[in-house]
Amino acid sequence: MLKPQKTMKELPKEEQPYEKFEAYGAESLSDAELLAVILRTGTKGMTAVALARNILGESGAEWGILSIERLSLRELKKISGVGNVKAIQIKCIAELAKRIAKAEQYQKVSFRQPKSVAEYYMEEFRMKKQEHMMLIMLNTKSMLIGEKVIFKGTVNASLVSPREIFMEAVEHEAVYIILLHNHPSGDPTPSREDIALTKRMKEAGNLMDIKLLDHIIIGDHKYISFAEQDLL
Repeated sequence: MLKPQKTMKELPKEEQPYEKFEAYGAESLSDAELLAVILRTGTKGMTAVALARNILGESGAEWGILSIERLSLRELKKISGVGNVKAIQIKCIAELAKRIAKAEQYQKVSFRQPKSVAEYYMEEFRMKKQEHMMLIMLNTKSMLIGEKVIFKGTVNASLVSPREIFMEAVEHEAVYIILLHNHPSGDPTPSREDIALTKRMKEAGNLMDIKLLDHIIIGDHKYISFAEQDLL
């Protein structure tokens, strides 16, 4: 016979996340305790805090709290005690945190400064397990008027279509564009394909009178800007 689920209240008083929050504030909670508040209940004799620790440890100690972003819905549901509802809750809180961070960064981002652009998109792109290429569209004042992921998979000059990119740019009445993609390896060093693709896009932009300002490659807390490296 299965043991009933343990709730927060079955923990010693000093270990109950809600009480700890009320006494000392959210900053006093560990990553596992914060996640446990979202999960609310544990499973099969395991407290919510213990379950949260298992989830955070699933991707290895090096990732910790970042594991909730790295793990897919399918991978989360493989963890004992995590069903469909809990997996969706976890992915939603990860997405919410990402959007909050991005919204805060938007107040400071300058799309004419590669470092600023890279920092703005860093958390969104550095953890992705496959390459994603985003088209960033700007107006005459270099203000963001649109963004769209236009490609997923291995970035290849023969697969990424200038036609698709510039149709999107024309639709948004963009004057400038920036290409941005990630390297899942964490190393942002441009490949020959990256260089060839950038050359094609620059030439197409010149014909369309829509200037390619930069191509930024995101690694793990690192980036390479074609503009900064004089590769445009």
